[in-house]
Amino acid sequence: MGKGGFTLPGESGYEELTLKMAGKWGADVIRDSDGTVLSDEITHAGYGIYSTICIIRDHNAWAKENQDKLQQTFLCTPPCVAESDTVAIGLMDSFFAEQFRINDSVAALEYWEVYDRTANVKIDNSHWNYDKEKGSVILCGITPFHKYTVSFLAYRIWEEISMYNHTTNHWDKEHLMQIDPRYPENQEYLLGWMKNWCETHPDTTVVRFTSMFYNFVWIWGSSERNRNLFSDWGSYDFTVSVPALQEFEKQYGYRMTAEDFINKGQLHVTHMPGNAKKADWMAFINDFVISFGRKLIDMVHSYGKKAYVFYDDSWVGVEPYNGRFGEFGFDGLIKCVFSGYEARLCAGVDVPVHELRLHPYLFPVGLGGAPTFMEGGDPTLDAKKYWNSVRRALLWARIDRIGLGGYLHLVEDFPDFCDYMEKVADEFRLIRSFHDEGEPYRIKTRVAVLHYWGSLRSWTLSGHFHETYMHDLIHINEALSGLPVDVKFISFEDVKHGILKDVDVVINAGRAGSAWSGGDAWKDEELVTTLTKWVHEGGCFIGVNEPSAVEGYDTYFRMAHVLGIDEDTGARVCHGKWAFEAADPERLIPEGAGVEAKENRYLTDGRAQVLLSDGGKPQVTVNRFGRGLGIYLSSFQVNLWNTRMLYQLIRYAGGEGISGSYMTDNLYTECAYYPESRKLVVINNSDTEQTTTIPTEAGAYTVTIAPYDTTFLEIG
Repeated sequence: MGKGGFTLPGESGYEELTLKMAGKWGADVIRDSDGTVLSDEITHAGYGIYSTICIIRDHNAWAKENQDKLQQTFLCTPPCVAESDTVAIGLMDSFFAEQFRINDSVAALEYWEVYDRTANVKIDNSHWNYDKEKGSVILCGITPFHKYTVSFLAYRIWEEISMYNHTTNHWDKEHLMQIDPRYPENQEYLLGWMKNWCETHPDTTVVRFTSMFYNFVWIWGSSERNRNLFSDWGSYDFTVSVPALQEFEKQYGYRMTAEDFINKGQLHVTHMPGNAKKADWMAFINDFVISFGRKLIDMVHSYGKKAYVFYDDSWVGVEPYNGRFGEFGFDGLIKCVFSGYEARLCAGVDVPVHELRLHPYLFPVGLGGAPTFMEGGDPTLDAKKYWNSVRRALLWARIDRIGLGGYLHLVEDFPDFCDYMEKVADEFRLIRSFHDEGEPYRIKTRVAVLHYWGSLRSWTLSGHFHETYMHDLIHINEALSGLPVDVKFISFEDVKHGILKDVDVVINAGRAGSAWSGGDAWKDEELVTTLTKWVHEGGCFIGVNEPSAVEGYDTYFRMAHVLGIDEDTGARVCHGKWAFEAADPERLIPEGAGVEAKENRYLTDGRAQVLLSDGGKPQVTVNRFGRGLGIYLSSFQVNLWNTRMLYQLIRYAGGEGISGSYMTDNLYTECAYYPESRKLVVINNSDTEQTTTIPTEAGAYTVTIAPYDTTFLEIG
């Protein structure tokens, strides 16, 4: 496939290796990585040049002179039990001292709050004072044996990605701080810095912004036994500052408090349903990120360079799916990917160029600390497994570019990795060429995933797969990412405003009270009525784990009448239960498929058909409701067997049968057909050789595929 669509990390001092790998992998672009630079020999070698900047870090000289203008967050001390009517609480005892420093300015102190967590009330300021020397808050006149917390503003004095890179690569150099562009002085400095940067980097063709201004939340603890106190890829906690709080109050007419962010110590993790205050704060931050970000992007464009954004790290406030992303004026978006759903997330953003940064990164160790490009590591096997997940998504969504990040010199001792990446690059370019000729064949059944955030969190929850693996929905997203179905993400408000007219199957999955199941959204009778009518007229509602669950009604699952199954939360211990025998006459459940059984599930009226059970606990059920269906799964974990099960259930719900054209008869394999180019792509998702047959309009095709390999066929 020649070359192109591949971004290579170059490295000064390794010019020969850089140019050799650029030729081998068909690169058309060379980039720098954090901690590396590109020499003139590389930048003048005829390649496009990506230069990486993180606009809010690498300004330590300025930051040291303006330490009152660093980025901040609210922190909350762990609950402390008072043994008398007086107690002292050390503010930083539980937090990583290299990451945070107390902001005890007069303006910041106005936002500090002390809470009696036993009584769930805020303590009047007259009952506490701050001991600056000891870094403690002293409480007086309080209730003995109640629990108390202190919420306070803290400067973040070590930028979190720098912190991660330092600890991962064992760097011995200065910690980078992050400045907050909310301060006018910082804005003026950054505009001047950006202008000078553009003028001193004439060879750069693309400025790769490492996201924009505010990092996802990552709070480290003082103890190595619990270093990672909290992380959430979609949280806005790190956008807080005194000027932001003051400006918000002017614009919105009310004051945000520490507790609005701390939320009884739970913070506002994306897995929780949001509220009106959070929505206002997110919109407020988005307005600012767009307005100042556009100034920087316009400056980059004025120097004849393109501007791409990295959809990780400091992405908060960018919000590619809220309908305003185009206001930035970005020319491209880059997403680091471990999984198929992350590739789909990138592909769905409205921007000219979509690029994936593949794993493994060229680091000595991976995210989990296991060896990669060092003794004991097997980066080739890692690459095969990651590509195996990403590739199946690329069959259904076009991506313009792929590439690697990290330190190129590490590949020198791994020639098999270099050979495998050559194969990956060629496969990618070939698949991309099929997309260029036309869309792949998809089944007619249209799927919508229903949760609190709707399209705003299309394809994602709040992190990479390894950070959110415990959620049923992330497993469902991963399975869907490589299936031949149209998928959209809808909110509960969307349901009430007519979106179901364009949907055949709705999936609602998650734990009770989560953003994914819906929580209090299910108290809306209009929502329940609309969905009930839609299923009765022919739709299909697939519920997983605790779908539509909320307390206060005759059933725990609000859609129990559609599903034919509910959960007993303790009120039915004296009630009888319908007996059943599991049977699957339609062969909807492939051999080997299975989900974790949950306690206390029961059939509501005995009419639901149990397809799969474990120890008398129904795991998969189908219930006819009017002209439609309610399908229930007690959980969902992505694997080859369960992915095929989900696909067969979707096909069945849409009336297309459990098998058909362009569907492999071996669930270890999958395929995609491109009618315009008449090309059939067959992939082996397993670590052993597989033989599979695919029925097509031109007859059946049988192929044998090596482990993790891809086969390309021309049909007809």
